[in-house]
Amino acid sequence: MIKAEYLPLEKLLDASNGSVYKLTVLVAKRGMQLADGAKPLVENPEDKFLDSALKEIAEKKIRASSKKK
Repeated sequence: MIKAEYLPLEKLLDASNGSVYKLTVLVAKRGMQLADGAKPLVENPEDKFLDSALKEIAEKKIRASSKKK
């Protein structure tokens, strides 16, 4: 088993416009997509889907949309 690298929260919050809530939802949704068979956007995907989702966010491959109401 490969241990996932530590990703600082500050590095991840940029993808969610500074919102921990949006980051949580983004990671959960992307993890579900990966679990359902979506192709990973990173070179070396992790064994766990949520780790791969976090890695994609850290590498700025995905981010939360910023819809304004």
